[in-house]
Amino acid sequence: MQTIGWIGLGIMGKPMAKNLLAAGYPLVVHDLVEAPVKELVAAGAREGRSPKEVAAQVDVLMTMLPNSPDVKDVVLGDDGVLAGAREGLILVDMSSIAPLVSKELAETAARQGVAMLDAPVSGGEPKAVDGTLAVMVGGPQEAFDAVKDILGVMGASVVRVGEAGSGNTTKLANQIVVALNLAAMSEAMVLAQKAGVDPEKVYQAIRGGLAGSTVLDAKMPRVLDGNFKPGFRIELHIKDLMNALDTAHALGAPAMLTAQVCEAMQLLRSGGHGADDHGGLIQFFEKLAGVEVRKETRPM
Repeated sequence: MQTIGWIGLGIMGKPMAKNLLAAGYPLVVHDLVEAPVKELVAAGAREGRSPKEVAAQVDVLMTMLPNSPDVKDVVLGDDGVLAGAREGLILVDMSSIAPLVSKELAETAARQGVAMLDAPVSGGEPKAVDGTLAVMVGGPQEAFDAVKDILGVMGASVVRVGEAGSGNTTKLANQIVVALNLAAMSEAMVLAQKAGVDPEKVYQAIRGGLAGSTVLDAKMPRVLDGNFKPGFRIELHIKDLMNALDTAHALGAPAMLTAQVCEAMQLLRSGGHGADDHGGLIQFFEKLAGVEVRKETRPM
């Protein structure tokens, strides 16, 4: 069985790594925060004190980090992955970063005999916990074939969409669709509340029709409970939408709606809501309308 390295034990990375341990894979872990490392070691993993040290011990190394600069530092730094990697290592970056950065890192890694896949995920913390994420993969077919079973431990859907960078391009498309779904849900339910119609009943009435969606079913019950504890933080969705806008601008692709939703999220972050779940986007629309969409509502 392949030995796996894991770097990045945050909201998403920790449960994903735990699922690999539960499946019986030998695991070497590293994170700048000590507590999740201790938790994984207690569950049976070994600790690597640096990305370089992890890379030297494993067949496959996975990273789950916040953004492009973090991945570049972990992969290219003096004490980074490529400093310790042997030829034949497969590097799987499961972070959501700019596609151009994924391409650049893959080219650098290939010159050292390391195959790199960009494999971002969708589904948030709940699906990370139960191992049913959607995994979107870019990179060499041979490397994908070698790690597909590993990815299948963490995801219900594992699809190779093309060459290096295409996984993160797909993730940007995913994040646009999710963001616009959240905005549409928010506008619709604020309208219902403002009109004096119970939003919970509106949700039940429309969820089985064309307006129904995974986003609606995942987020509307939490909104009704006023639960904005993050599965996926607004500030991270802003990061993804900024990457989407940068990519769209570079390609000459229109992204007007994406820009509008990103601005709404930016305003929420500036008001102290950046760490809320992205379903908390509804708070922007609630404030404009002067209502709250909850099971027990009251004027603001």
